[in-house]
Amino acid sequence: MARTIAIVEDDSDIRGLLDFKLRAAGYETSLARDGVSAIGVIRKAQPDLILLDIGLPGGDGFVILDRLREFDALATIPVVVISARAEPARERMELEGVAAFIEKPFDIVKLLQTVESILAAR
Repeated sequence: MARTIAIVEDDSDIRGLLDFKLRAAGYETSLARDGVSAIGVIRKAQPDLILLDIGLPGGDGFVILDRLREFDALATIPVVVISARAEPARERMELEGVAAFIEKPFDIVKLLQTVESILAAR
């Protein structure tokens, strides 16, 4: 059974690239383009991993991280933050307990390696 990855990203080009590359690598994906729809998409998909942008309309990534903790079924899903906001986001991500922080622009090969490494450790 394929692992599912939720992609929460407002930029349609980046969201499309991630969706395409992850599906090509054998993953199933669920997509959300803003903070408003993210929790609903994640609750429905029950993904194995979440790729989360910080700069989102309708509630930024930090709000999403807080909301995930409100649901027992979602609180333990590993989150990889992908953001152009390197600092202070990276420091806050360490405090939030995210699995990894990847700065935009990113190397898709390294991102896929990060995803594979986190999922293999679960």
